[in-house]
Amino acid sequence: MNNIFKILLVFIFLTNCSFNKNSSFWKTEKIKKVELPQKEEIIKKEKKFSSEFNTKVKISLYAKAVNDSFLNNLDNNNGRINFNGNLEKISKYKFSAIKKFHQYDPEILFYKNDIIFFDNKGTIMRFNNDSELVWKKNNYTKPEKKQNPILFFAISKKILIVADNIAKYYALDIDTGEVLWSKNNTAPFNSELKVYKDRFFIIDYQDILRAYSIKDSKEIWNVKTDNSLIRTQKKLSMVIVKDKIYFNNSLGDISAVDVKSGELLWQNPTQSKLTFDESFFLKTSDIIADKQTLYFSNDKNQFFSLDIKTGSINWKQKINSVLRPTLIDNYLFTISLDGFLFVIDKNSGNIIRITNLLKKFKPKQKNKIKFTGFIVGNENIYISTNYGRLFIAEISTGQIKSIIKIDKNKISRPFILNQKLIVITDNSIIKLN
Repeated sequence: MNNIFKILLVFIFLTNCSFNKNSSFWKTEKIKKVELPQKEEIIKKEKKFSSEFNTKVKISLYAKAVNDSFLNNLDNNNGRINFNGNLEKISKYKFSAIKKFHQYDPEILFYKNDIIFFDNKGTIMRFNNDSELVWKKNNYTKPEKKQNPILFFAISKKILIVADNIAKYYALDIDTGEVLWSKNNTAPFNSELKVYKDRFFIIDYQDILRAYSIKDSKEIWNVKTDNSLIRTQKKLSMVIVKDKIYFNNSLGDISAVDVKSGELLWQNPTQSKLTFDESFFLKTSDIIADKQTLYFSNDKNQFFSLDIKTGSINWKQKINSVLRPTLIDNYLFTISLDGFLFVIDKNSGNIIRITNLLKKFKPKQKNKIKFTGFIVGNENIYISTNYGRLFIAEISTGQIKSIIKIDKNKISRPFILNQKLIVITDNSIIKLN
């Protein structure tokens, strides 16, 4: 009986497996639109910046929309993306649920027209434009798989660089998935991974920025910054501009380092009064950059503009946000933790407009809804949430046009590839056509 039961289990697994290249593992269905609730009365007791401002001001963008905003984006600014999707159909691929998805907010990697992602055991999957599985590979031992590794990706020509939160880093052939080399660090990694020229960069849990050779994996240099006694719960960020790398650590310090030599150029301790315990709760947005300035925010009601040459503060605004901002023309776009869309003048820091994205929701509903990321398209802003809905707002007015039901759980910040909007959940990749 035991053998029969085992055979039955294997049969069920094989018939439901999604890794067969010729199987229909991307399930497609129609998009469900959600009716907006009726507008409620304004709450009388308000905090700072908890009310709308200049709502009649219309924003016009002149920057040309781009198609390759998510490919090796060194400055983290996605800008205005060439996208005007109809969002009529939804395709979904499911995998084993990533247990630490909510903590690390992992991201999809694009290679040409292909998608690269991973599952809960660290299996890397590459899909082509037709949603066919090109290859899948797992470079982990059984004990490592049990740790449910979170993977960070970057690409250098035809080499896929991978690092993870269990201190492993390795390189794969992008065409075959075969391992080229594999090494271990002294501490787990917890940051974006960037490739620049012949090396790649990543920050570990000791708040050390490390530069490695892509060719042979050798460490070229490292820069140690002050670190918290308790591990930060937010993935750290970095940008590269003109042979300089700018990054944050778990204490909120922003540092500038020469890419070639590893020399520390400057450091700004933006949270100098934080205790070690408080740093555990500090959450910051990703850093974005243009040629002169760094922009980022945090959950301590601070939005910064820093001079890229000196690290000095150009301006600081009281905005509570942990989402990656977007810079287009002279406008900065961001969304606060309590659901307000801000448009800011990048030079002065002056707020141009504030729109309440949740004004038609009841107070109890507002408290439950959290925005998880956004992108700016040709005409609309696409905003993801923690309860599986995608909000679509007009750029010009900031007003919500529609809400689309995608999933029941948290969905990631949107990505765009080949005029398809893509989000990820803890157990699926979702494409909207």
